Amino acid sequence: MGQGQSDESSKRVTTEQLSHELALKFAKRCFTPLELYSFQDVFKSLAEHQDHIAYLKEDTIARFLEIPDILGAASIIFQMVSYLGAFPFGQDAPAVLGFEQMIMVVVIMTERYQRVLKKGNRDRTKLLFRSLAVFDNKEAHKGDLESAEGPSTDVSGSEAESSRSHVQGFAVDAAANDEEEEDDDDLALAALESLDAIEVFRHGDAPIAQASIPSDNLKKLIMLLLLIAPLGIQESLARHSERLSGENLEGLRRTADNILAAFVNVEKFPGVKIHQFNTVIPISFPFLFNGFNPLFEHFLFSKNIDFTKRKDGSDPLPPLADAVLEQPLLAQKGEILDLNVLSQLSFFMPGGTLFRQLRLLYSGGDAGFSLGSFETKVFNWRAPTILLVSGNRISHPPSGGQERAFTDTLAPKRFPDSSKSEHVVFGVYVAQPWNQTYKECFGDSDTLLFQLEPVHEVFHASTINKDYISFTKPPSARSGISIGCPHPKSKQTSGLAPHVNLGAVSLMLDSSFEFGVFTHNYTSGGGAFHNSETRRTDFQDRFEIESLEVWGCGGDAEAEQQRQRWAWEEREAEARRRINLGTGDIKADRALLEMAGIIGGNRSGGSMN
Repeated sequence: MGQGQSDESSKRVTTEQLSHELALKFAKRCFTPLELYSFQDVFKSLAEHQDHIAYLKEDTIARFLEIPDILGAASIIFQMVSYLGAFPFGQDAPAVLGFEQMIMVVVIMTERYQRVLKKGNRDRTKLLFRSLAVFDNKEAHKGDLESAEGPSTDVSGSEAESSRSHVQGFAVDAAANDEEEEDDDDLALAALESLDAIEVFRHGDAPIAQASIPSDNLKKLIMLLLLIAPLGIQESLARHSERLSGENLEGLRRTADNILAAFVNVEKFPGVKIHQFNTVIPISFPFLFNGFNPLFEHFLFSKNIDFTKRKDGSDPLPPLADAVLEQPLLAQKGEILDLNVLSQLSFFMPGGTLFRQLRLLYSGGDAGFSLGSFETKVFNWRAPTILLVSGNRISHPPSGGQERAFTDTLAPKRFPDSSKSEHVVFGVYVAQPWNQTYKECFGDSDTLLFQLEPVHEVFHASTINKDYISFTKPPSARSGISIGCPHPKSKQTSGLAPHVNLGAVSLMLDSSFEFGVFTHNYTSGGGAFHNSETRRTDFQDRFEIESLEVWGCGGDAEAEQQRQRWAWEEREAEARRRINLGTGDIKADRALLEMAGIIGGNRSGGSMN
């Protein structure tokens, strides 16, 4: 027994030494000398002391990072950092957050580990899942019993309903081979490999298939991520406190619900599994955790250090005016787009192209719901654009005359609605300038079709066909805006098909911008856009348009270019309106036109005799 205790003690010392070596390596390679000095000063000013051990407490971290109490996310963040502090030995979590443990936390949260470990976001995502998850020992025990006893037909009502929901609900909720595909801690293995200590790795964590993130916890974290999405370097989270009261807070909660719905059907499942997490994030939320970078970089900037002092003892440099912070995140609030939806967009579009970069080009409520006003406002913008459309689902069968007229242009509805929610929001990101479609659709592989409400999901462009976007005006066949729909060829205009040809994954807005339809024909295998990876079913939403907006991505340069094109078009239109034969004499020009019979009461139909 004594020999066993000695071996165990030696093994524990070895892991502590490896953690110490890895912390030193991270500190040297991932921080500049000034950042490391600042980090030491910040930790010293925040640390509690007990038995000669300096450590950080939950309320200390929450207060330093300015995490709002109203979100209820402080305990979730502390759970995360307590797990990450034990890296690369997750089985030793939760860790006491000493100096070296906080180095692990900051390096992982700010993605600086990539300077040492050649691993990507997927490995960090898996690590963040473990830091958020809880492990259900009852579920593990139940699984062992089921595997020992074999399949059972005695299933309770609630379990039977849950089982059926795998077919009718989100396919991502279905059980996957989590143990086989997801149980390796690649980031931890890479860390030990960098220390030539791969043999020390221990599979001490519970199998990841037994872990899940409680839905309530994930919603609270999503609300925090929405709040910190626009954070800049050293920017205080308190600057965004206005988003945490009244209607803004309710909007934050609604947006978080829409995002949570992408991971799990909360009415049927209590938590999010690793397969769901790893399936949804790369497709619909590649930048979900980007806000952690500036948030945790606060540990690398000490307020006790005066960065304006000069070595020669001369007067300090004047503080630079922070022009960026003086600009609002969103210059103008739209009927659809507000700060919460803007943060939601930044989860799958780079925030640098969104925050303080969007301009409202077209709003149906202001400019009128017509193709002509859309063309006037949008076509001269030469940078990427984001179209957003919201509406309320129309009944089936339709109740009003206009609804019936619209549905008559479509094939009989054979797909169910996507959800019980009546309100829907869809959008499209267009990298190319808009133009009228005559023969071929425009757009490219960067085009994104997405849904924001009631379920967040992004549909990436495919290469099955290139029917990305079309804009057609009367008298063209099937005028309106179509995303993912085949464009009618000119030879088809004489024998027009009785119904609009909708694409497998598509969004269509009619020519009067009164109605729209979103189609997800999963059975067909996709079209210009990929099928959903989570909702592997056929569905269709027909809706009455409530709001329609187009936002331009760009700054002053793009706006000036648009103004110049407007001015040029106005000059060309004026030149066409004026009748000038080049003499400079208006009376002489008029006399010539009268002689030609073009104007005047004595015109002879154009005869020159």
